[in-house]
Amino acid sequence: MPQTTCPTGTMFTTPSGFSPHLACAEPGEEEEEEEAPQEGPGPGACMTDVPPITSASLETLIQNLVPTADYYPEKPYVFTFLLSARLFIPPPELLSRVCDLCIRQQQLDQSPLDTAKVRKFGPKLLQLLKEWTETFPSDFREEKMVGHLEDLIHRIAPCDEAYWKTMNQVLQKLNQKLALMSQGEDSAVRHSLTASSISDKLAAFKAKPPPIQKDMLAICNDPYTLAQQLTHVELEQLGHIGPEEFVQAFVQKDPLDPTQPCFSDPKKTSNLEAYVRWFNRLCYLVATEICMPAKKKQRAQVIEFFIDVARECFNIGNFNSLMAIISGMNMSPVSRLKKTWGKAKTAKFFILEHQMDPTGNFYNYRTALRGAAHRSQTANSSRERIVIPFFSLLIKDIYFLNEGCANRLPNGHVNFEKFVELARQVGEFMTWKQVECPFEQDRTILHYLHTAPIFSEDGLYLASYESESPENQVEKDRWKALRSNVLGKT
Repeated sequence: MPQTTCPTGTMFTTPSGFSPHLACAEPGEEEEEEEAPQEGPGPGACMTDVPPITSASLETLIQNLVPTADYYPEKPYVFTFLLSARLFIPPPELLSRVCDLCIRQQQLDQSPLDTAKVRKFGPKLLQLLKEWTETFPSDFREEKMVGHLEDLIHRIAPCDEAYWKTMNQVLQKLNQKLALMSQGEDSAVRHSLTASSISDKLAAFKAKPPPIQKDMLAICNDPYTLAQQLTHVELEQLGHIGPEEFVQAFVQKDPLDPTQPCFSDPKKTSNLEAYVRWFNRLCYLVATEICMPAKKKQRAQVIEFFIDVARECFNIGNFNSLMAIISGMNMSPVSRLKKTWGKAKTAKFFILEHQMDPTGNFYNYRTALRGAAHRSQTANSSRERIVIPFFSLLIKDIYFLNEGCANRLPNGHVNFEKFVELARQVGEFMTWKQVECPFEQDRTILHYLHTAPIFSEDGLYLASYESESPENQVEKDRWKALRSNVLGKT
């Protein structure tokens, strides 16, 4: 099981590369209400000059986010708070309160403005808005968010026309990011619809048919090349996922299974869902490719091929594809093919299974992941910087962190320590997903990965039984039912 305790003495890395130490308070410890820091070192001094924040009122945390002429919050604080604040306050309302504080503190509603003061404050305000739009662009899909930005710039622009130019650049980059996000979402929907429609046609599977499609080995027979193309798909899918989706996804339990995360707002977690669908598709694609050949020798050859692909994924640092391949090979319709497995060379497969063994909270995998992360930090090439985590486990870690630690302490304070750990985990992911894939694309292979027909679970079992006859009465009854339902035979 993923760890559920709230870590102490944590350290986190944001996409900007800052790694401050943050002490931790006991989750149930009562604290006196904190006041916003006084003039002097600025409201963010608690991150550097005095003991760091472990908890505070929401008002204090918002105050710490607001820059002044002499103060700017540290980037780790900006990332952590903007990531977690949406659990307590919608982004438009948060930005509205930030704007109100800026207007009051800098007297931006006065005429004439204090030009010298605004010129010291303006660049810091623009930096905060730049960080927000770059790291959480989806927050700005709502028009009111952009309206708040423009209102602030209108207020400070009379002191320096360069502010307009800077803000126009920020908005231009924001629009580009939003456009790319929309393209990614549209692409994910297209791939999903294509795969489902073709999969339904496979219900007409006939016993021992002639080849009904090209198989993977006909498209690509080199394990390293396929592992490279899988890495392309993984990094493309990861690139669409924003950090805020992790927070949006785990605010409630699945009523059917309290241990499973539940997507609370599909519109705000569509990229997460698309990535989970990709993992499931790859599992079923691997199982389909193994079950489809009529001859035992061919099935064994496919098994050996995917074992080699999985090994190359491990070497690259693509743990998500690795786990999808292992999961596909461990599906019951595949694992029951004992004669096929007996003909395949499987020593390397058992080594890979050991690496991904769930025992000890996936201890072996976590050790391998730390090794890949260390290699990434010291790498001299994009090839060595690749780290693609086993995504379902990352999601569960974050889910159990959310379940195991309260958002608020008994005194009403925000449990900021919890969100420091959340930011550490999400920040690592953000760093890994930004790596540019160094491998050349093969569009034929990529197209096949996204569109090749896959069997449903019933189709897999039917193909499996047609390849190797049922061994007991339960299997015989299921085979008979499948032949009746799928093939229309008795």
